[in-house]
Amino acid sequence: MASIRVVAAVVSGLSLGACGLPVPDYKVVQYPAPYRKEASGAALDNEDFVLDAQGYRLDKQGNRIGELDVPAKTAGEKSNAVAGYYISSQNANAPGAVMAPSVGAGAGAGYGPGSGTATPYGTAASPAASGQPVPLAPRP
Repeated sequence: MASIRVVAAVVSGLSLGACGLPVPDYKVVQYPAPYRKEASGAALDNEDFVLDAQGYRLDKQGNRIGELDVPAKTAGEKSNAVAGYYISSQNANAPGAVMAPSVGAGAGAGYGPGSGTATPYGTAASPAASGQPVPLAPRP
């Protein structure tokens, strides 16, 4: 019976000792909300832009700011970052071609022209690149 009391006293002492642990900064420092509501019900972000129901910024005429039409912007481009990958929403592979890597890319990091590899002491620095840059060509 005495051992149960000792264990209970030790457990209660440990639990009371844990109350003095430091509090993380995210609990101490209160950051402002990313948006606020005006009395009229309009939501404003931290830079006083009015927000629509989805959270997009609106200009004075009520048009979304910064929204772009991606298909129209990328029309005519032959490269595609996800070319060849299967897109389940379209039930097809992504069109286009991935760009070919630059010269020296296959040798690993720090081996191509313009790499930031440090030259060891006592060796001559490599000559600067000369000539016109060659544009990347898509793979067939």
